[in-house]
Amino acid sequence: MSFEAKIFVSLKSSVSDPQGLAIEGGLNQLGFTSVANVRAGKFITLTIDQTDRSTAEKEISSMCDKLLANPVIEDYTFEIVASD
Repeated sequence: MSFEAKIFVSLKSSVSDPQGLAIEGGLNQLGFTSVANVRAGKFITLTIDQTDRSTAEKEISSMCDKLLANPVIEDYTFEIVASD
């Protein structure tokens, strides 16, 4: 069975986000002055073949812990759906 995962990785709220600050500054300079507290992150999609949803979720979580996110400074969430 195949599953599609959408993985969102972002810096923990306690970690400074220089990329987010640069984006916020750029948007403000372009006249979007209502924008504040910009945080940047990563979005990863992948397809995984596993026997069931629970096993797929465990494997995706392991991937995030070992490679896709740095658990010291980043948090992650993911959504998983069965694919054809």
